[in-house]
Amino acid sequence: MMRIGVTGSRYPRPNQILDSLRRILIEKGATELHHGDCLGFDAQAHDLAASMGIRTVAHPPQDPRMRAFKDADEIRSPLPYLDRNRNIVAESEYIVAAPDGPERVRSGTWATVRYAKRTRVRGIVLADRTKTDHECVADCVADHPTGHLSY
Repeated sequence: MMRIGVTGSRYPRPNQILDSLRRILIEKGATELHHGDCLGFDAQAHDLAASMGIRTVAHPPQDPRMRAFKDADEIRSPLPYLDRNRNIVAESEYIVAAPDGPERVRSGTWATVRYAKRTRVRGIVLADRTKTDHECVADCVADHPTGHLSY
């Protein structure tokens, strides 16, 4: 049983990112997917996991403005974004991140990746290869054969 957590942009990610997520879910033997129940990557990941028969757990934000309101198998109580993201990490064995650009301080996705690293939860940052190399999510991603950065 592998519990996968996802974090990502509020903007939908391209199909190549979703294809990478599908491969990861299969390779890791995912049985449960934890997401933040927001529009964008969370909603896309939920739909993908549900279509694959993977149990979904939503960790909704307190602020409903960007919420996707997905019909997850289990829905946690709404929390402030930072607390919700930390709970996703705490309940996951592996994190898949799909940010919309390079690492920056004021980004919930990148804050979640940094928290996962600090708490030693392994994961991967999926690079959007539809962008030019200088827009990749990290300097070393452009040189990585899969276009993604494991941590």
